[in-house]
Amino acid sequence: MDKLSLTALARQQSKLARSSTSGRSASTVFGGHRRSLRQTVIALSAGEQLSEHDSPGEATLIVLDGTLELVAGDDVWKGSPGDLIVLPATRHSVQALEDTAFLLTVAM
Repeated sequence: MDKLSLTALARQQSKLARSSTSGRSASTVFGGHRRSLRQTVIALSAGEQLSEHDSPGEATLIVLDGTLELVAGDDVWKGSPGDLIVLPATRHSVQALEDTAFLLTVAM
């Protein structure tokens, strides 16, 4: 059994995002090409975004730190620490309203 601190990983990824020219950083914490589940901690600096992209399929995000908006067409969901958002099956984008880190879980 493995154990890790999502709080520490979010803090680390946020620090990397702030020092990156793209304003983002990510680290897969579980899963990969040979697993049916993938979990990735993603950090975005304030004002940065993951531009509109296709849905990865069944997926959720849990906000670990900061505040974000997930936008799919005319629908907007605001997320704060502890919020779980089920990703829509449509194209969507994610924008950091402040320095933000979240756990993305995707069923492959």
